[in-house]
Amino acid sequence: MAFTFYKYHGTGNDFIVIDNRENLYNKKDTKLTAHLCNRRFGIGADGLILLENDQRNDFKMVYFNADGNESSMCGNGGRCIVAFAKFLNIINRTTVFNAIDGAHNAIIENGIVELQMQDVKKIEDHSTHLFLNTGSPHHIQIEQNVDDIDVKSLGAKIRFGSPYNEVGSNVNFVSKINTNIFKIRTYERGVEDETLSCGTGVTAAALAMHYREEALGENISLKTLGGELKVRFKKVKNTYADIWLIGPSIQVFKGEVL
Repeated sequence: MAFTFYKYHGTGNDFIVIDNRENLYNKKDTKLTAHLCNRRFGIGADGLILLENDQRNDFKMVYFNADGNESSMCGNGGRCIVAFAKFLNIINRTTVFNAIDGAHNAIIENGIVELQMQDVKKIEDHSTHLFLNTGSPHHIQIEQNVDDIDVKSLGAKIRFGSPYNEVGSNVNFVSKINTNIFKIRTYERGVEDETLSCGTGVTAAALAMHYREEALGENISLKTLGGELKVRFKKVKNTYADIWLIGPSIQVFKGEVL
């Protein structure tokens, strides 16, 4: 099966992106998806994204982790597929697209994509960490200096440990730089390693820091290993609403799978 693919990244979180509006890609072939995402024997990526037709919205996003399995929402992947849709002339400046967790609004201008995330109505605050779902589940752990953390080792231990076990959670380690700037490192389930950036993790961390009153404003910057992302939101009673993940999305190259 021959097809064209594009490589995109959002602050180092990289994806194979395919126009699948004619349903040429076999979504059930987990081995193929895992092979393509393999950095030694395939193209190499944190995940694979299909752009498909949608009856109600401009397009549909289908996201697979690097292990080949379809996964929950990916924030940076969502921003990248918006840039891809713009490249394909499916959209102009604004769009509404469908993803596994529902419809998302987005804006793209000068290479910067603003992606509206789903509202968050519940944050679990534990003595050692916080837990919330921003389209994907996230464990948030505050550390004095994230540079000192063995993210792969500790992240895997938490991700497969109680109460997450086999279902698992993404694991984020966060350090405060100042009132509204934080540094974050993330272990992603499905990739089973540290990634340079995680959009849903950045979103979760921003809300968690505001919930803990470590952040005072509703516009927060988070420095990932791959670059800086911004999150803005509104706190409405006990709900975080109007949440936007903001940052660059870059097309790296185009290729053919033969």
